[in-house]
Amino acid sequence: MSGGVDSSVVAKLLSEKDYDLSAIFMRNWDARDESGTDEGCEWKKDWHDVQRVCKMLDIPCKLVDLSKEYWNRVFQPSLALWEAGATPNPDIWCNKEVKFGALMQHLTSEDTWLATGHYARKGWDMEQSSPRPKLLRPLDRLKDQTYYLSAIPESSLGRTLFPLAQYTKDQVKQMARDWKLPTAERPESMGICFVGEKRRFDTFISQYIPPKPGPIVDLDGNTLGKHQGLWQFTLGQNARIPGLREKMFVCDKDPEWNEILVVPGSDHKEMYSTGLVACDWQWIWADSPPEGLRSPDGLRARMQFRHRMLDIPCTVFGTPEQNTVRIIYDEPQKVVPAGQVAAVWVDDWCLGCGVIERTLRR
Repeated sequence: MSGGVDSSVVAKLLSEKDYDLSAIFMRNWDARDESGTDEGCEWKKDWHDVQRVCKMLDIPCKLVDLSKEYWNRVFQPSLALWEAGATPNPDIWCNKEVKFGALMQHLTSEDTWLATGHYARKGWDMEQSSPRPKLLRPLDRLKDQTYYLSAIPESSLGRTLFPLAQYTKDQVKQMARDWKLPTAERPESMGICFVGEKRRFDTFISQYIPPKPGPIVDLDGNTLGKHQGLWQFTLGQNARIPGLREKMFVCDKDPEWNEILVVPGSDHKEMYSTGLVACDWQWIWADSPPEGLRSPDGLRARMQFRHRMLDIPCTVFGTPEQNTVRIIYDEPQKVVPAGQVAAVWVDDWCLGCGVIERTLRR
């Protein structure tokens, strides 16, 4: 449970079934690393709300401190990518490494399952020698969180329940109000957990990454300005270079030369790519990647490289033995950042994901 309305409704739904039920709350970020104190920290408010809901439902609950695991497995690798100019997605790696990784290790009993408030669905492939779990899109496509779950291992997926699969967000909110849950009117949290909603990202991250000044250049190699670190800009962002008549937008970064490349206009052709190369690729069924991968024509699939985008048709090329794949889009795509996660689906079935290493152009 996170302290939000989704996991609160899950707890209520399961409390009405014949489960030996208990709740677990993850503490992932230690504010003492920044300020030396935990006073006013958001996780304490979340934990308080979890306790209020569990008291109402008569469910035992406990807190598990996974802040060290989060620091080592999620935050530090993300820092390295930001410093190199990439745009990581910590939420995906938090699910893989912490919630469905370190937390699962606390559930030592084989008959213990983990239920979460994710908007996702699980099915079973019964054609195998033994049934295998499939990560599927939920009913509410606007809240679909399978992108964030695309890196979880099959072993964890097999022991997970997604009770909200058949509900929309509006239905979940209404159930919380009908049941008078303490979190019914709680606003939805947004943003990276360790940054929160009240702080600017660049202000926060500057505490961990020292300035590394470099040039901002145009397509002809002319220096138009200076930056204080590749991580301060994202692709597609207005570079806000003073003294220029037209706005210049970031279309690429060069870590080797510590350069940020800009172009005039936000719809310049250099903003677009025709495909991408993704490394550290992980199929959820690690031992049996999709058969279409072996075909010279590749695997026909659909792909997302960020949450809340419409999945796009594509072709995936690679071999089952490689952990690098090449994805060619049917239509050019605008602003595909290195470091983000590319995930693929066949129909509603999420097969896996990898980290975008670079994009391809004509």
